[in-house]
Amino acid sequence: MTTLIPILGDQLSFDLSSLASADKGSSVLLMMEVAEETTYVRHHKAKLVYILSAMRHHAEALKNAGWQVDYIRLDDPENTGSFNGEIARALARHAAERIIVTEAGEWRVSAMLESWETLFGIPVEIRTDSRFLCSHADFEQWADGRSELTMEWFYRGMRQRTGLLMTDGKPEGGRWNFDKENRKPAQRDLLMPRPISCPPDAITRDVIALVEDRFAGNPGSLSGFDYAVTAADAERQAANFLAHALPQFGDYEDAMLTGERFLWHSILSPYINSGLIDPIELCRRAEREYIEGRAPLNSVEGYIRQIIGWREYMRGIYWREGPGYVDRNFLDHRRPLPGWYWTGKTEMHCLSEAIGQTLATAHAHHIQRLMVTGNFALLIGADPKQVHRWYLEVYLDAYEWVELPNTLGMSQFGDGGLLGTKPYVSSGGYINRMSDYCGHCRYDVKQRVGEDACPFNALYWHFLDRHRERLGSNQRLAMPYRNWDRQSDAVREETRAQAEAFLQQLGGDDY
Repeated sequence: MTTLIPILGDQLSFDLSSLASADKGSSVLLMMEVAEETTYVRHHKAKLVYILSAMRHHAEALKNAGWQVDYIRLDDPENTGSFNGEIARALARHAAERIIVTEAGEWRVSAMLESWETLFGIPVEIRTDSRFLCSHADFEQWADGRSELTMEWFYRGMRQRTGLLMTDGKPEGGRWNFDKENRKPAQRDLLMPRPISCPPDAITRDVIALVEDRFAGNPGSLSGFDYAVTAADAERQAANFLAHALPQFGDYEDAMLTGERFLWHSILSPYINSGLIDPIELCRRAEREYIEGRAPLNSVEGYIRQIIGWREYMRGIYWREGPGYVDRNFLDHRRPLPGWYWTGKTEMHCLSEAIGQTLATAHAHHIQRLMVTGNFALLIGADPKQVHRWYLEVYLDAYEWVELPNTLGMSQFGDGGLLGTKPYVSSGGYINRMSDYCGHCRYDVKQRVGEDACPFNALYWHFLDRHRERLGSNQRLAMPYRNWDRQSDAVREETRAQAEAFLQQLGGDDY
């Protein structure tokens, strides 16, 4: 009996649950490049090249390991453009009598997988994705009965479950979280680590030509594309990060510098999310760097928290909240994103830097996303669903299960505090503390009003003022509201007028 095993574009792992106990002689692995997956949003060109090239390289690796692989390319003449169409064709080609598949990462694709048994009239086994530490059932069990789904408590449970940075049942160093030590601004350093470069090989060059031809109007650039597209090269970057960047990752994980796109960040999330790197193994290797004295605890704990904490937690929230989560809009924000989010052409240097490097590389680190592009979108009242779509389009590591909760929940407060205990908004002062951006800007971060005033300053107070009915009782905002109330009526009106004038320049009336 022939078994068809579809492998999706974010399942590029030999340890996939659908391959466990599979017989190479009677199994056909189906990998599909389909139009519906490349066009449901306007993906960054580099994201498309990365996924398609990594898929093609992984198919070759599977063949070399003795698997029978049926690979459908995007430009194959008979390609139907859909998963369902390609499954139907493959079932006919191979006379397959059953399907085994690892569960999908997103609701949209999951619904498709669940329809296959009825649609094709054969048994379909959908297996749990064992690459994650916390299954859907595990997260439900943790979440049920809790009044607040605080990530910190989830993270502590994951530490206990994995044993990472634990000694005799207690957290290493006597604390669970060293985040307060990880907020240092960076200085320019000639010895700053650099990610490895992987020049495109023949397979990747073919994909680049395909994307440049077929997706010419998509955002982003392919100039200098040099991401890893194989497990071997992803491993080279992991080793590079652990040896050269991890020791100072914690100190500077929130820092931003003009012209420095990567700083001490790992640049591994695309490889983890697509399956080229095993996340728990990476965490154990990071832990080893601490145990053997090569990296400090604050850096290692901070990095491990991003993977077994935030990453697993975001997935749990995504699946628990369901497909309707994307439509939540607690603050009733309706303003469209400014058009320069797709060009980077703005006089606000922090936004020009963050968006510019995003368009150039499909990468920006978490503070650039949260406290620059996300902060500004929230302050102006941008539609959270549109903000979500932008993030999903432009980042190499963006898959909906991890991107949507991060964007709509944490960044845009669209879920009203399910994920974040307060909106992540700030004036220009925060950006000035954590970066050198303000020193390169035509606006003055120290001014609240006037032609040269940093727009973030008035927008911050305007945001708090207009949302007081919804946010005034939030204890974490008590001090900002007290500071606002201490201002004279004249100062408050002047601040409102400054913000309103700026918003009028952006266009759109709803915020």
